[in-house]
Amino acid sequence: MNTSGESIIQGEIGKDLDARLSPFIQNAVLTHALPGFAIGIVANNDIVYAKGFGVQSVETRVPTTMKTLFHMASVSKPFVATALVQLIEKGRIQLDAPVITYLPYFKLDDERYRDITIQQMLSHVSGMPDEPDYEWYKPQYDEGALERYVRSLASLKLISPPGEKYAYSNIAFECLGAVIAEVSGMPFDDYVKEYILNPAGMTESTFLKPEHLPGNWAAPHLSSLASTAWKEYPYNRMHGPSSTLHSNALEMCNWAITNLNQGNFNGRHILKPSSYDLLWKPWAETIGETQPESPIQKHHVGLSWFLGEYRGEKVIAHSGGDTGFRTNFILLPDRKAAVVVLCNLYPSPVEQIAYSALDTLFGHKPAPLLPSASVSVLKTLRDEGLDAAVKHWNFIKSNHPNEYDYNNLTLSDALGGAVILDRVNEAEQIAGLCVQVLPESELKMIEDALRENPYPAAPIVLRTLHEHRGGA
Repeated sequence: MNTSGESIIQGEIGKDLDARLSPFIQNAVLTHALPGFAIGIVANNDIVYAKGFGVQSVETRVPTTMKTLFHMASVSKPFVATALVQLIEKGRIQLDAPVITYLPYFKLDDERYRDITIQQMLSHVSGMPDEPDYEWYKPQYDEGALERYVRSLASLKLISPPGEKYAYSNIAFECLGAVIAEVSGMPFDDYVKEYILNPAGMTESTFLKPEHLPGNWAAPHLSSLASTAWKEYPYNRMHGPSSTLHSNALEMCNWAITNLNQGNFNGRHILKPSSYDLLWKPWAETIGETQPESPIQKHHVGLSWFLGEYRGEKVIAHSGGDTGFRTNFILLPDRKAAVVVLCNLYPSPVEQIAYSALDTLFGHKPAPLLPSASVSVLKTLRDEGLDAAVKHWNFIKSNHPNEYDYNNLTLSDALGGAVILDRVNEAEQIAGLCVQVLPESELKMIEDALRENPYPAAPIVLRTLHEHRGGA
């Protein structure tokens, strides 16, 4: 094994991955302006490749390694499911019982809330709405934040009857975290640390974040005219269950091995093997709800986990995305293999890189990762001005429509990033570009998004965009 504490390259498989995959990722970092990226790969229940690329922050330039901690976003949710199934194993929770059985203070302004079950929340069929504003700009750090949040939901209404249809809900997972705290008698974050993270070989991982970013943590970045470090951070303890796991490529590989071994990591059991019949059972269909670029077919959802197929192989997965971060975690249980990818830029092409890694692992030639059209054009805007950027965009759209990636980072993403970063001048430049090159339908969506954006720069940029459109 080649391991210096910074990376792992094990055996012939690891050497082959390093030779074929590392240049692919280095190219992605360059062409998509990714600040930092980390990846871990498990084959035959062993870590064969784990490595970091780029930097933890474009300001500090500290290199990313396999031990750099990233905000994992929604990859947090399977840990909530695991905790609840642990409590089911102990007879303290029933999967089909109403949530109010265990959380008496849970209440909505809709009498149907009394019928919502633990399983329905875990499988995103509870009828619960999603959270529009995580208040990253005013984080709460105290132990009471989660309960206060759940109590604050009393004015919400359901968007559909419980059990009727799939609708992804982060709010539901905050409620489930409160259930875990209520039943266990421990704060949610402490319970998961003691009963899941530590026994699964994830001793550095945590759902908590100190107020000041530790030295080995990746900083969040957003796209504007260039990838830029965000001074704030996507953390709020009231959203811990849905979003705030922090982990690294190495320890997420340990999590993969734990699940591939049906709850066993180095002789320590966090679940019974039979519990995976519940976790990975297809409880609801999610076709039509997947990301457009996702290669997974026949999507279903289990208890938090998403179930599908890739190249005819069974896939168990969960992805994540919050302000400044994108992550993806993929298990192939029949192959005893897994891939985890982590990036400190939102948006970024982690989905394509993850499946390119699987292709490389299994001997297929991965599809080329196209350079980002927006990264290229925004560089022209920054260096040469608006007229040159418009000309550049029109040229590549007309002459090279299939040679650039137009989906992962869009001009509207860069505009939104500039607003969050409070870079009003840059946002106004990007708004001017958008008006000249984007169709009316996209401009309307951008205006709608700016109206809902809570950051102070949003109304300023909205006025500018409106002026560029001639008051349309």
